[in-house]
Amino acid sequence: MRINERVVRAGAAGTAVAATVPYLTLKVLWLTGHPVGAGDGAEMDKLWLLNLLTFGMDAIAVVLALSFVRPWGRRAPAGLVVFPMWVATGLLGTILVALPLFLLGNLVLGPEHRTVEEKPAQLGDWVFAVVYGGFTVQGLALITAFVLYARRRWAGLLRARIGDLPDSPTLTVQRVLACVAALFALGVAAARAYWSLGGTAGLPLALAEEYNRGIAVMDGVFAVMAVAVAVALPVLAFRVRPRRRLIVPLLVAWTAAGSLFGWGAWQVVAFGATTTRVPDLRHAVPGLMSLVQLAQVTTGLLVLIVGAMALTERAAARTTTVPVPAPGPGPAAAVPTPDVESPR
Repeated sequence: MRINERVVRAGAAGTAVAATVPYLTLKVLWLTGHPVGAGDGAEMDKLWLLNLLTFGMDAIAVVLALSFVRPWGRRAPAGLVVFPMWVATGLLGTILVALPLFLLGNLVLGPEHRTVEEKPAQLGDWVFAVVYGGFTVQGLALITAFVLYARRRWAGLLRARIGDLPDSPTLTVQRVLACVAALFALGVAAARAYWSLGGTAGLPLALAEEYNRGIAVMDGVFAVMAVAVAVALPVLAFRVRPRRRLIVPLLVAWTAAGSLFGWGAWQVVAFGATTTRVPDLRHAVPGLMSLVQLAQVTTGLLVLIVGAMALTERAAARTTTVPVPAPGPGPAAAVPTPDVESPR
């Protein structure tokens, strides 16, 4: 029995919305001065701006989930859907990869012993379970709803081949930007892999002292994402193996670049908000870490620019004319053949 795709999409969107409730509830409590799950309310007050920002990010996820099932979501400009979903895929997709690896590491190696003194504002273990459990459900549900939404709105793109991307006048520019992005990505991969394997050069002293398995896993995932960008983007820009399906390298570049951009931007903001007034040099952010974070953001932006150029030009090229019989003598009439299904 075939499952109704609309029902699955609605269920996934509803699940994504429900999964945001615990996180949004915690954020509301913290923003209103109730440090639930934290040891020190004064310390939590210092994170007010970051809590407000993350509350807004999860609220955007709610709007995205609703756009995948409501009629106005099909009429919304593509950019208003694609950009926030690209960032959400990068942020949540990274957690979906890193969390199982972290849990597997704990299962094989045992729980990690704390080597630093407990901080008064440290969150309870149950908070991490609630937050990252919610992110896991939210990520799976939101990505599922988006995939089903994209199958209806951009069906032609999902069936396309790499060679279907047009040889446009901007192709040379796209290839140059792709090569620059690949170089930035390889630099990010080298730095993140070095930190993941235990290197401490370029890390703030406080972070180096508190570096743990969870951070190492995240750095390792960032390194893999950076390598994925360096491979997938040139495949698209140089039309490598043009008869292959476009969707595979496109999804790899989409997810990996979203991860680098989303997490790089978040770390730039987070470190900037918490180190505006550095209490001591142990918390100062060295130039190397800042450069890596900026390189991640730059890589993501370059991928976004190349993708926008290629897909916009492809959409324009697809709006070609197809001859149809004219009613009577004379040349055949022509009708546009858009790459998008009509909303129903």
